[in-house]
Formats: sequence, structure tokens, C-alpha cells
Amino acid sequence: MSKYLVSTVETYRVDTEAEATKAIEEAKNDGSYILSKYTNEHKEQKSKGEVVDDYWKLTLTKVFNNIKEPESVVTVNYEVE
Repeated sequence: MSKYLVSTVETYRVDTEAEATKAIEEAKNDGSYILSKYTNEHKEQKSKGEVVDDYWKLTLTKVFNNIKEPESVVTVNYEVE
């Protein structure tokens, strides 16, 4: 039985809009997948009506193979630092 990775959705937290924009541009230029969709949203965490934290939620959808005609076996490795 063959398994082909078709796509992934990765969600990141970044501190600034500039970091989100830079990550999107890097993903667009990466030749190992097609960036089919991306979003970045500003989020605020409030406590008692006061903002206690803010960040950007970055979501990247990466396509590695066509689901109808996959061409390659893809291995993805994640590291936790």
C-alpha cells in the first residue's frame, strides 16, 4: 500500500505582522510545495476588558501532490526546540 502526502495545514504564532509577511513570502518561494492558501490574523487576549497579550496567527496550506495523480513520496520532519 502506498501513501502519498497530499497537503498540510500549518498554524503558527508570530509576534508581528512583519514576521507573518516574511514567513508567507518564504513559503511562496519554497520549491518543495505549492502554497495554495494562507491567512494571517491579528489576535488579542483580554482579561477583564484589558489587552494582556497580542500576536499574529499565521496559517499556511501546503500542497505536495495532486490527490488524483500523486507523483512523489514526501516525508515531513518536525523538530521541537
